Amino acid sequence: MPGLVDVHTHFMPERVLRKVWAYFDGLGPLTGGIEWPITYREEEAERAALLRAFGVRAFTAMLYPHKPGMARWLNGWAAGFARRTPDCLHTSTFFPEPGAAAYVCEALEHGTRVFKAHVQVGGYDPADEALDACWGLLAEAGTPVVVHCGSGPAPGRHTGPGPMARVLARHPRLRLIVAHLGMPEYEDFLDLAERYAEVRLDTTMAFTGFSERMAPFPRRALPRLAALGDRVLLGTDFPNIPYPYAHQLDALAELALGDDWLRAVCHDNAARLFGLPDTPKPPA
Repeated sequence: MPGLVDVHTHFMPERVLRKVWAYFDGLGPLTGGIEWPITYREEEAERAALLRAFGVRAFTAMLYPHKPGMARWLNGWAAGFARRTPDCLHTSTFFPEPGAAAYVCEALEHGTRVFKAHVQVGGYDPADEALDACWGLLAEAGTPVVVHCGSGPAPGRHTGPGPMARVLARHPRLRLIVAHLGMPEYEDFLDLAERYAEVRLDTTMAFTGFSERMAPFPRRALPRLAALGDRVLLGTDFPNIPYPYAHQLDALAELALGDDWLRAVCHDNAARLFGLPDTPKPPA
C-alpha cells in the first residue's frame, strides 16, 4: 500500500482551531459533556509533518462555520493552506446564507476537491432551501462533501438521517461522505449508503475505545459494512482526538474484515475517489 489517505483531518486558521480546542477543554455542550483531551496540539507545520510521518499521503482541511459570514473567509484561508500544503486535498465549506451558491461556485472554480458541512455545530437543516443550489452544484460537479450529520457526540436540532435523506431525495447523485459512520445512527446511515450509490461513510473515531464506550457500533451490522467495502473511507479527526493516531488504525484492523477491505478503506477507495497518483483499478 502506498500509504494512507485520511479524508477527515482538521486544519483551520490558528485562532479558530484554538477556540475549538478551548471548547473541548471546557466540555462544551456539543461534546456531550465527555472529557476530550486533545492529543496533537502542535503548530500547523508540525501537525502536517506528523501526518506524513504516520504514512498519510493525502489529507483534508475540514473546516466549518457556525454562523453567517464565516464560510467565504474560511474558504480563502483554506485555499492558501492548500497552495502551501500540496498533499492537502483543497477543502471548502458553506453555510445557509445569501450568496452561498456563489461562493461554492467560486470555490469549485478555484480547484476545491472536497467540501465539509457540520450540521451539529452549524445548527442548520441541511435540507434548508437556502442550501439547495449548493447541493445541486456539488452533485453536478461530482465533488465529495463530508457531512457531520449523525447525532454524536450530542444530538442537534437537525442531526440524524432524516434531513440528509431529504437532501439525497432531491440530489441522488450527490457524493456524500457521512462522517463518523453516522454515529450513533450507524444502521440508518448504512441504509442510505445501500440506497444511494454515491453515498460513502468515513470511519472517523468509529470502533475506538473512546467511541465504543459512548456509542458502540452494532456488531450485527458489520457484514453490511464489509459489503460496502468500496465506499468506506479512512477518517480520523486528527488532531482533535483523545488518543494516539494509530489507535484508529488498530481499531479497524481488529474488526478482522480482511486485508482487502482494510487496504480499500485506508487507501484505495479515497485514492480512486480523488484520482490520486497510483490509483488502483476499481474492484471487479
